[in-house]
Amino acid sequence: MARARDQSRPEGCCGSFTNYLTSARFLLYLGHSLSTWGDRMWHFAVSVFLVELYGNNLLLTAVYGLVVAGSVLVLGAIIGDWVDKNARLKVAQTSLVVQNVSVTLCGVILMMVFLHKNELLTMYHGWVLTSCYILIITIANIANLASTATAITIQRDWIVVVAGEDRRRLADMNATIRRIDQLTNVLAPIAVGQIMTFGSPVIGCGFISGWNLVSMCVEYFLLWKVYQKTPALAVKAVLKVEEAELKQLNLHKDTEPKPLEGTHLMGEKDPNIHELECEQEPTCASQMAEPFRTFRDGWVSYYNQPVFLAGMGLAFLYMTVLGFDCITTGYAYTQGLSGSILSFLMGASAVTGIMGTVAFTWLRRRCGLVRTGVISGLAQLSCLILCVISVFMPGSPLDLSVSPFDDFHTRFMQEEPMSTTTKVPETIFPTETHMSNGSNLVNTVQEMGTRPVPIISVSLLFAGVIAARIGLWSFDLTVTQLLQENVIESERGIINGVQNSMNYLLDLLHFIMVILAPNPEAFGLLVLISVSFVAMGHIMYFRFAQKTLGNQLFVCGADEKEVRDENQTNTSVV
Repeated sequence: MARARDQSRPEGCCGSFTNYLTSARFLLYLGHSLSTWGDRMWHFAVSVFLVELYGNNLLLTAVYGLVVAGSVLVLGAIIGDWVDKNARLKVAQTSLVVQNVSVTLCGVILMMVFLHKNELLTMYHGWVLTSCYILIITIANIANLASTATAITIQRDWIVVVAGEDRRRLADMNATIRRIDQLTNVLAPIAVGQIMTFGSPVIGCGFISGWNLVSMCVEYFLLWKVYQKTPALAVKAVLKVEEAELKQLNLHKDTEPKPLEGTHLMGEKDPNIHELECEQEPTCASQMAEPFRTFRDGWVSYYNQPVFLAGMGLAFLYMTVLGFDCITTGYAYTQGLSGSILSFLMGASAVTGIMGTVAFTWLRRRCGLVRTGVISGLAQLSCLILCVISVFMPGSPLDLSVSPFDDFHTRFMQEEPMSTTTKVPETIFPTETHMSNGSNLVNTVQEMGTRPVPIISVSLLFAGVIAARIGLWSFDLTVTQLLQENVIESERGIINGVQNSMNYLLDLLHFIMVILAPNPEAFGLLVLISVSFVAMGHIMYFRFAQKTLGNQLFVCGADEKEVRDENQTNTSVV
């Protein structure tokens, strides 16, 4: 008996492991890993490709970023509505194919432009090359919109259905998805960067195109397997307000007295039939206005959601320069940090991000979902205090007496060309001193090169940014699960589409803020504004938590009151 029991244990462990590898949950993770890896490689590479194509100028990259953000801002609700109105498998497969085919096509066009750039430049006074630039940005934008649709349908809908009614499983799946995101954010750019460094941009384009073609086939198969293993995915709630109103209208018509037979002449049409034909055939103007109605109804529905304040709180966190984007890394270069140090800091931020996902699952079990958001917000704000302190520490270039438009005026408004001495890069010599003209730049640089530059300020800044990511990602997962649990199934797409639009809107505002104050002397002011917006976002969430839990907000426990719409009349209009 004991021997049989010992033999059954390994078989049971192996069987459980095999069942997990073939489960819908693991297949969903695997598909998301492939999709995210391809996305991160492409987003990193396309910016580098556009810079190299345009002669080490950031114009094409800036245009691409503006087009992408503007498209999601305008079309987010429409994409989400399309996700809601179509079958799950059709939406997932269509968005997957459009995304990967667009990236592959864009990669092929980039390869051709890199190989024949000189010939294209001479054709029709360079208009052929300009057309290629426009085509590349357009196709890349289509790929990003398809990626947005994929993220909405998989991360906001499929994952809820696969988890079923088990909220703990849903929290664990959300956390695992975020861990995959954190790892691919660091590893995928490193991988494609090595290929581009030791190969060439052409080889990089070819590798990314080939990867997306192969990945598309594998992901397509994985989606189909997940769909087969989860029968609930085949059932989708499509009953919306319009259909409910149509049913009421039909019920009203059925209760009306029907005319007697033969009361109409032989050549005369029944007015009810004519009315039905008019309803079934929308006019051209109505079809053209449909996207605008969808956009309006989506935003109104988002406003009426019980988790509206929580979603707004998350969106406000995008209005910040305290992240590892091009702005913060550019400021780090002006403060004397090398690329190797920055790569180490990015790795540390990925580690703290994963710690945030672990903290989320632990806090949700101990304190409940809504309280987890409050605790995460307090943790993030506490860490960001280091960033505020860094603004006033030695080494900080903060100097509000320096106008951010002086350099703009010197370059574009004066007729005299700039002195060649101003071409000395400021990133090599971090300083708090502002140069009013180029004549004394060299002497000042020589004086500053002999004395050490304080790094207390930049060290505190990045210490705060890295530590704050624990609270940031825990808060992000909290709001994500609140949206998953409290938005009805038939509106998950459009509500999350509007949420993406809000995120991109605040992200655009933070880029505009940087454009208005681009000099390093004003970066400290941007830090203070960023912390203020983060604080406002968490205040909104605290108000949501207070309305939801009331007096039980500070009573820590796993069981908490469900989020309910306080005003039942505020039903969704979508």
